[in-house]
Amino acid sequence: MEREKLGSRLGFILLSAGCAIGVGNVWKFPWMAGQNGGGVFVFIYFFFLVLLGLPVMVIEFSLGRASQTSPVRLYQKLRSPRTKWRAHGYGALVANVILVMFYSVVTGWILHYFVKFFSGGMTGITDNASQVYFKGEMLQSPAINVGFMAVVVVLGFLILSFGLQNGVERVTKFMMIALLGLMIVLAVNSFTLSGAKEGLEFYLKPDFTKINGSVIVAAMNQAFFTLSLGMGSMAIFGSYIGKERSLLGESVNILVLDTFVAIVAGLIIFPACFTFDVEPAAGPSLLFEAMAKVFNNMQGGRWWGTLFFLFMFFAAMSTIIAVFQNILACVQELLNWKRVKACIVCCAVVLILSVPCALGFNLWSGFAPFKTGSSVMDLEDFIVSNCFLPLGSLCYVLFSVSKKGWGFENFLLEANAGKGMKLKRWMKPYFTYVLPAAIVVISFIGIFSFEFADDFTLWGAVQSLFS
Repeated sequence: MEREKLGSRLGFILLSAGCAIGVGNVWKFPWMAGQNGGGVFVFIYFFFLVLLGLPVMVIEFSLGRASQTSPVRLYQKLRSPRTKWRAHGYGALVANVILVMFYSVVTGWILHYFVKFFSGGMTGITDNASQVYFKGEMLQSPAINVGFMAVVVVLGFLILSFGLQNGVERVTKFMMIALLGLMIVLAVNSFTLSGAKEGLEFYLKPDFTKINGSVIVAAMNQAFFTLSLGMGSMAIFGSYIGKERSLLGESVNILVLDTFVAIVAGLIIFPACFTFDVEPAAGPSLLFEAMAKVFNNMQGGRWWGTLFFLFMFFAAMSTIIAVFQNILACVQELLNWKRVKACIVCCAVVLILSVPCALGFNLWSGFAPFKTGSSVMDLEDFIVSNCFLPLGSLCYVLFSVSKKGWGFENFLLEANAGKGMKLKRWMKPYFTYVLPAAIVVISFIGIFSFEFADDFTLWGAVQSLFS
């Protein structure tokens, strides 16, 4: 089967950026910044993005371009058919599937809010009603959660069925350009609000007294989550491009786009929070409960809300399409299926597997895998964000620098092929020792400090043994 290629360099950059830009930027980044001290979280996030995220992204692109295959065949192609490294290739496929099991549900929420604002269903209701709608009528409705999730999944695989260039690349280009335009319009509007100064100060001025272990771990996990690193999403897009451009320069372009969207999302949200007395540390519901209240108090709020959730939907769908493409490529190479057949089967499987998360807030709300009030989504998010992403990134790094893997010289040669910014040989100690050590340490801190039950962490359990 002849391997598909992307039609242009712009298509590669926007598609890869589209995979990175999504719910992690416009939903998770603002509420995590709000809960972790605002500006200081943003500062530490930038630190990890450059020192950890950028090198791992270059590695993933290099592995994909060198192997010209999906994550499930990548290790066998670059090492040997019987290599033990291949276990992570299958793990990467599992990680992509678990990610879309909850990602498609959140994207469904965004689509639902877009429809509600566009139709006028959120216009004229009280502040209290707009804030409780999210946890009340919407989350408590199995029909809304499953129905909008199903629309997202079917739409995603329908786009994929038209092919890499005619479906994935063409639609993603449109969504990304529209996304950037909408964000600028919304950010300019937020700057005119009365609470803009206080909101921007909270968001952009670091207060280093707020630094602690949980803030550091949250920033590190967000850096991996927002770039979709460790599960082969970047490797698959690397496999669709030629060697005209070096991969460090391309990675920097994507990192800049991803960071721009995350930062502008906060520029839109926090001035509005301080203007309309909304708590910035509201958590995962910040985007829905808080912003609904904001738009109900804003002149022309119905249309500003419609534009806001339209941009949110474009951001989320760009990632949905990219991750679906990764799953599809793995399945096609494993089973040698045609694209349309693989789309139909994968669509059905993802639909079924996404149902538990959609029902986790209503019919199955009694299932609390961690502390009181946790849900199926929390379990799936923990598996992906705290386990698969950092540990998957570690596998890619070790394979690329180890003599028992691909080897640093092969990685360096591939990353530097083409015009553009180059990695230097003196960076080898950083890639070989510092980068994997940093990922290991911070990953263990993230898992050991995670609150599995009410007031229970692994750190606490260990400390109690010696108390």
